[in-house]
Amino acid sequence: MATPQKAAAIAELAEKFRSSGAAVLTDYRGLTVSQLTELRTSVREHATYAVVKNTLTKRAAAEAGIEGLDEHLVGPTAIAFVSGDPVEAAKGLRDFAKANPALVIKTGILDGKSLTPEEITTLADLESREVLLAKLAGAMKANLSKAVYLFAAPLSQTARVVDALRAKVEEQGGSDPAAEAPADAAPAEAAAEATTDVAEGGDDN
Repeated sequence: MATPQKAAAIAELAEKFRSSGAAVLTDYRGLTVSQLTELRTSVREHATYAVVKNTLTKRAAAEAGIEGLDEHLVGPTAIAFVSGDPVEAAKGLRDFAKANPALVIKTGILDGKSLTPEEITTLADLESREVLLAKLAGAMKANLSKAVYLFAAPLSQTARVVDALRAKVEEQGGSDPAAEAPADAAPAEAAAEATTDVAEGGDDN
């Protein structure tokens, strides 16, 4: 390969490293062309799977500021450059490797952090972004319902206190509690009695 072509290939790989949220290095030795095509198709929604040359990839990784890949860049290497959900990409690679043991996951990079094959498997076991978002939306909806209840609660409590005061007055034969106590103390005492009544009978509603 001519030097300008090598430089272009290195620049392209470096850009893929920079623009990808994650990358997973694999050994594809033993896979057929049709199996490689199947693998590309299975991860296409979340990643681009490409066979690479180790020497060029080392230089591209260095250019992109990616560390920790050199020791894994031996033998046949293909990289899944993840542009979508890294969890779904990891699931696709894991599931394909289970069905096709010839695919070996070497290492990975996620947000600049090196991942072991075990960590990539753990990543694959996580829930997808869509599932997490759905759960978050459900939690937010539940919290909104609670918020509406909390905002409505003071009004509801006020209505119950008023009802309790009215019942108290009726029990006393229509007398006005405010007339039987000093002006500044009566409302507080009546409210306290009413609140006690509400607390004692609060489970009835």
